[in-house]
Amino acid sequence: MTDRYENIVIEGVSPELDCGRYPVKREIGDRLEVWADIFKDGHDVIAAVVKHRRKGGPEWSESPMELRNPGLDLWTGSFDLPRNARFEYTIEAWTDHFETWRREVRAKVEAGQRVELELLEGRELVEDAARRSGEKRLEAALKELDVANYDEALALLLSEPLKELMDCHPDRSASTVYKTLEVVVDRVAARYGAWYEIFPRSQGTAPGRGATFREAEARLPEIAEMGFDVLYMTPIHPIGTAHRKGRNNVLVAAPDDPGSPYAIGSEEGGHKAVHPELGTLEDFRHFVGACREHGMEVALDFAIQCSPDHPLIEEHPEWFRFRPDGTIKYAENPPKKYQDIVNVDWHTEDWKALWQEWLDVVLFWVEQGVKAFRVDNPHTKPLPFWEWLIREVQEEHPEVIFLSEAFTRPRRLEGLAKLGFTQSYTYFTWRNTKWELTEYLTELTRGGPQEYLRPNFFANTHDILPHILQFGGRPAFQMRLVLAATLSPAYGIYNGFELCENTPRGEPGTTVYYQDSEVYEYKVWDWDRPGNIKDYVRRINGIRRQNPALQELTNLTFHHADNVNVLFYSKTSGENTVLVAVNLNPFETHAAHLDLPLDALGIGEDEEYVVEELFSGRVLPGRRGRSFWVRLTPQENVAEIFHVRKAGA
Repeated sequence: MTDRYENIVIEGVSPELDCGRYPVKREIGDRLEVWADIFKDGHDVIAAVVKHRRKGGPEWSESPMELRNPGLDLWTGSFDLPRNARFEYTIEAWTDHFETWRREVRAKVEAGQRVELELLEGRELVEDAARRSGEKRLEAALKELDVANYDEALALLLSEPLKELMDCHPDRSASTVYKTLEVVVDRVAARYGAWYEIFPRSQGTAPGRGATFREAEARLPEIAEMGFDVLYMTPIHPIGTAHRKGRNNVLVAAPDDPGSPYAIGSEEGGHKAVHPELGTLEDFRHFVGACREHGMEVALDFAIQCSPDHPLIEEHPEWFRFRPDGTIKYAENPPKKYQDIVNVDWHTEDWKALWQEWLDVVLFWVEQGVKAFRVDNPHTKPLPFWEWLIREVQEEHPEVIFLSEAFTRPRRLEGLAKLGFTQSYTYFTWRNTKWELTEYLTELTRGGPQEYLRPNFFANTHDILPHILQFGGRPAFQMRLVLAATLSPAYGIYNGFELCENTPRGEPGTTVYYQDSEVYEYKVWDWDRPGNIKDYVRRINGIRRQNPALQELTNLTFHHADNVNVLFYSKTSGENTVLVAVNLNPFETHAAHLDLPLDALGIGEDEEYVVEELFSGRVLPGRRGRSFWVRLTPQENVAEIFHVRKAGA
């Protein structure tokens, strides 16, 4: 038997992730709304607060909770998240004895009963509060009660000023406190941003050799002008020569083949080194600064894998696996073989030092100005390692963003997001039909993952050329761009997307790999080649920046369109509402009647409104009624984005 018991129940707390095992995620400037079912036996009045503080802080702040639905005992409260840090929060609830007393006394008075004895009970409650708090105004109220007649005492004890004083000094001796939960507050770039992927060695103009960082800087104005926020670079480290892959992933490299940048490490250094062909570490820092001057930040690829030539293999052979014949075990994903890559042995007895090595690598690049990392295949590494590493990095550098490149099974993808990854690649790359997109986006925005998984909708990657892009041509690139950029506040493309690059390695539809991929060779791109959609990219990124509604995730609502090939949805933030209609068939024209959400727009059924199409700038006045007709053609307007406003507004 315990010394005391808690007779107030707090349950159904939201947000809470896996019984508090993992933190939920928010961004700077958000206000965290906390909901809970709070109840107890009997008819006593309950009071509750949300307690919150920066993680590890000495004192709690409190925000009052409100009983939002008495029939369901549903309470809510909220607090601001002003900085990039981890916060703790919990709920405390107690019996509000004074308000319980007031309610009972009012009922008796309204029934015509005298309440002399109840007035003495009320005075005792005030006296207890004065004794606990030392509040002079409560002591003054007691003196007034001592000389008051019946009516005066009743009026004083039921007065709102006295109630407010008593609320400030409740009796919490038998309160119930919920367990402590966490919320990670990231910078806004964790939720919103347009990413552009490059191989820095392929940003130059000289055939047959790789570009340097200084040469790659020449491309920054064009990338920034297209409206990108993050420049993501594949690995920049020295590349091994052992078992180097040749063009199109052939096993034998020609003398001039540069090898895959994912075969990291040579006698020139490992994960803390820069490939000499790209330049020096100082050149890299200059590149980061140049990106910043153009309004972009650098995201660096973090791939925990090594070439057989990596210095770590000689320095720490205990961190790697060797076969019975003494050869090192290279990476495999049957039937695929990666002879130019070896993986570390995560089961080594020296695992603590191994973990520390990779933490040191991340911190090294943070010191060089990198605040975002795209993590290669994190689902093939131990989950506890990532939880530890991300916490360690963000303990000192909370601004650092980790993007999980985990095209894996749902529970593993979600698990990585729960344990700390800031953003996640998703299955959007393979979702094409109306029902697929509607179902998947509803899951991401309403199904629970919205508390911890921030999707980054990459329309393509250097390893993935989706079939819809192989067959759909320029309209497919435009359509997928609009979907990625408006369904999710964070999205990305791999360079060449804006050129509608869509030649697969092998027969179309049988592979997702690019022919003549720059993973295995130097490339010189013609960034202005005919058929490009650079202006289209620039326009969509401009629309994103001009409309706060497109910078959020969970504000997505799907609406009816009477054509299975037309997807229609809206996003709203404050007074900003954006409506998007997309033709999902890049081969044919499709028309549809759209069911405009007039009620959400504050427009009556008979009121006149104006539709503005943001791509073309055309304005359609004099509209009435919920039905709005669109005709979307692959050649001219595969998608349309609208503002709708009342006539005269």
